[in-house]
Amino acid sequence: MLRAVEIRVTGKVQGVFFRASCAEYARHLGVRGWVRNEPDGSVRAHIEGGWTSVEEMLEWCRRGPRRAEVTDVQVTKVPAIDAEGFVVDRSTDH
Repeated sequence: MLRAVEIRVTGKVQGVFFRASCAEYARHLGVRGWVRNEPDGSVRAHIEGGWTSVEEMLEWCRRGPRRAEVTDVQVTKVPAIDAEGFVVDRSTDH
């Protein structure tokens, strides 16, 4: 069963390799989507895949990489976008 969510991760999540680590773990799990920095200092991601894999990805996002300090993860159910692979969206980089 395909599950798709969009998340917003807050805390110390920019400048700590959150996006690169997120993409690496997503590829390991076989989930698809994207991750990007937001101007407000948060990280936003779209994650889609099997129910268990998406849950594992959400658990990882609640911790983040070693240098991150995640304070909150907001999860919203969204329609799947039939993403191919998992990419780091750099469109909001400064």
